[in-house]
Amino acid sequence: GGDKEFFKFKVGSGQVIPAFEEAMTGMRPGGVRRIIVPPDIGYPNNDLNKLGPKPTTFSGQRALDFVLRNQGLIDKTLLFDIELIRIIPSQ
Repeated sequence: GGDKEFFKFKVGSGQVIPAFEEAMTGMRPGGVRRIIVPPDIGYPNNDLNKLGPKPTTFSGQRALDFVLRNQGLIDKTLLFDIELIRIIPSQ
């Protein structure tokens, strides 16, 4: 839809959670993947501010922060649908 937010990062740079690094490996432009992210390859130290991706809305940020900070109360497994739009070669 037209409400998509795009997220740009360099693979291998440590800018994103480990699950995103793994998911992008082998993808081609136009590829779509649904990834299930267990806590051990998600946000380190349950902090969404250190690595991407970050929710683009305030309510999304609050919801993810709630999930990450409430250990033992809820399952911290995350679900992402990702689409690779373009690969920008290193310069």
